[in-house]
Amino acid sequence: MKGILGKKIGMTQVFAKDGKLIPVTVVEVEPNVVTQIKTMEKDGYEAIQLATETVREKVSNKPKMGHTAKAKTEPKRFLREIRGVNVADYELGQVLSANTFEEGEFVDVTGISKGKGYQGVIKRWNQTRGPMGHGSQYHRGVGSLGTMLPMHVLKGKKMAGHMGHEQVTVQNLEVVAVDMENNVILIKGNVPGPKKSLVIIKTAVKKGDQKNAPIELITYEEVKEELVEETENKEESSQEETTEE
Repeated sequence: MKGILGKKIGMTQVFAKDGKLIPVTVVEVEPNVVTQIKTMEKDGYEAIQLATETVREKVSNKPKMGHTAKAKTEPKRFLREIRGVNVADYELGQVLSANTFEEGEFVDVTGISKGKGYQGVIKRWNQTRGPMGHGSQYHRGVGSLGTMLPMHVLKGKKMAGHMGHEQVTVQNLEVVAVDMENNVILIKGNVPGPKKSLVIIKTAVKKGDQKNAPIELITYEEVKEELVEETENKEESSQEETTEE
C-alpha cells in the first residue's frame, strides 16, 4: 500500500498509438512531505502523515508551524494520513512526488464530491414523479411518509435534503501516464470532486499489486513531426512535377 495527495485540475483526453481515445483526469501532485510517522508502539496503529501545498506563515498558526518544523518544512495547507503502509520505508521529512505511482498501476481515488445544495427526492433518490396532468395534484411530491402504525416517520426514510459534498471513493482506476516535468498524473476515467479540490490517491484495495502494460500514447511532438514530414514530402513532389513539365 502506498499513497499520495494531489489536486484535481480537470479532465482531458489522450490518444493511444492504436487509435483509441482515452478520457483522463489530470491530477497535479505537488511535493508531499512526510510530517509524521505513527507506529503501533506509540500510537496504536501504523500510518504516515503527508502534507502538501505550502502556505504563508501569516495564514498559518504556531501549532501547525511547530508540527511541520519537526519535518524541516514550511507550513502546509493539507495534512492527511495514509494507513496500511510499511512505515519502515519512510523517514520524517521525506519528500514524495508524482513518480510514487507508475503507468499501468490501479489506484483508488478519494475526494469530496460536488455539492448539489438542497434537492428533492426525485433528483436525490431517483424516485418517480406522479402524473403531470392538471387534475393530478401530485407531481414531484415526496409521497407517503409513514404507515398507520407506529404513526410516525420511520428512521432512514428517504426525503429531500442536502445532496453531495460527501466523501466518495472511486476504485480500480488505471494510471495512464506520469508526467514528472509538469508534476501531474493522468488517471483513466473520472475522479470525485470539483476542480482544484484535494484528492487522495492510494493503491487499489481490490486489485492490489496488479498492473497492466503501459499504454503507448501519441505525443504532440510526434504529431508535429509527422505533419512537417508530410508537408515537406508534398513540397518535394510538387517541385518534381514542375521540373518535369
